Amino acid sequence: MKAIIIDDEKRARRILNVLIEEECPEIDTVFEAENLVDGVEIIKAKKPDIVFLDIEMPNHSGLQILDFFKKDPINFQIIFTTAYGHYAIEAFKLSAVDYLLKPMDAKELKQAILKASNNLEENFIKQKLLNLERNFEQLALNKIALEVPKGIRFVSHEDILIFEADGAYTKVYLQNGKTELICKTLKHFSEQLSNKPLFYKPHRSFVINLKYMTEITKKDGLQVIMSNNKSIPIARERKDEFMDIINRVF
Repeated sequence: MKAIIIDDEKRARRILNVLIEEECPEIDTVFEAENLVDGVEIIKAKKPDIVFLDIEMPNHSGLQILDFFKKDPINFQIIFTTAYGHYAIEAFKLSAVDYLLKPMDAKELKQAILKASNNLEENFIKQKLLNLERNFEQLALNKIALEVPKGIRFVSHEDILIFEADGAYTKVYLQNGKTELICKTLKHFSEQLSNKPLFYKPHRSFVINLKYMTEITKKDGLQVIMSNNKSIPIARERKDEFMDIINRVF
């Protein structure tokens, strides 16, 4: 059998390639690509049986592979390789799409390849991928993606207290007491949550979850105390708007 590894991380490609060479003798040829566009070209030219496809890559997500095969049959099996956490794994399971969690486990790799080789004749892969896209869209309705060093965490809106600007980064304070430093600006999250009434931007450096306010104080200017005891300033120009929201909602 032939396979291709599509992953923007050179180290990830190398690790998977070594595992395949050591543990999976049924695969005799392995191609590599560092992005989806190059990967699709190789797939169409070399016709591999199995595609190991990373989800999070620059320019194109692995989920967009369907966009390149609208008129062409998908006569190969896809095994997604991902560092996604629990919530995303549920999306894979609900869609009956196979996946491998990073870091790779040799036993799980062999099981995934066996399953893929047994399913090479089935013609339902496009429908499974469409189902997976829908499940990820549904996932995004009530959760937000936080890009942490080991991958991406999907966190419920209900579990977020505060977003705080930290230069080009954002500190995210969670209900469980943990804080995540995310390589995204506060503007990114502010725009993403602009249609969520639970979240409000009382100051240029903060977005707060109104659900977790415990007190409003006039000490050192108007401030709101959150359930984790952190004080958030209310910008002078937003004082009237903020108090109007408080009067309407509470």
